[in-house]
Amino acid sequence: MEEMQANRMPLIGDKAPSFKAVTTQGEINFPEDYKGKWVILFSHPADFTPVCTTEFMTFATMADEFKELNTELVGLSVDSLYAHIAWLRKIQELEWNGMKNVDVMFPLIEDIRMDVANKYGMIQPEQSNTQAVRAVFIIDPEAKIRTILYYPLTTGRNFDEIKRIVQALQKADKDNVATPADWRPGDDVIVPTAGSCGTAKERMESQDEDTYCLDWFMCFKKEEK
Repeated sequence: MEEMQANRMPLIGDKAPSFKAVTTQGEINFPEDYKGKWVILFSHPADFTPVCTTEFMTFATMADEFKELNTELVGLSVDSLYAHIAWLRKIQELEWNGMKNVDVMFPLIEDIRMDVANKYGMIQPEQSNTQAVRAVFIIDPEAKIRTILYYPLTTGRNFDEIKRIVQALQKADKDNVATPADWRPGDDVIVPTAGSCGTAKERMESQDEDTYCLDWFMCFKKEEK
């Protein structure tokens, strides 16, 4: 029972499991050190692997974009701190896809004993017993898990989509709306579904220049471009 609990993946809406860890940027106390911020906690299978290298180069070059969204990055693999440091130094020497001299400044967790990886269900035996899968947890300023993404070992992540998810979550929280398929900042948003027949009727009869309905259950609010 204890082993099953250790490997249980947290669910959306759960409080992010707490841990203390050594990282390439010093010790962290998670999620307490990130109170008031959004966090992207993500795992990768191993240092000195090609897919992971492209991912870290991409995340590092986007770090300022995430900071503008009040979002911090925290990486993890089951490698040692010294392997992390050596790998990040090597990344600085590489050039790929227009990126070069990349300096990874966000913390990368040492997790040799897989303590954190097990808390977050990042070790999946059908993929590997010794490497974490490519997991992504988007955690809000209240330390609640808001999005979970899992990729297999062979597939690099889409970082534009990860950024888009953060933007969509922040938009939903700020304006009490939902975002439609392929939403991008500036696109129209969906207002909450009518909760009564009266509200549904009113919406259909009183649409204005800022809102429009395709049907009583599907109403949009126009956004300023």
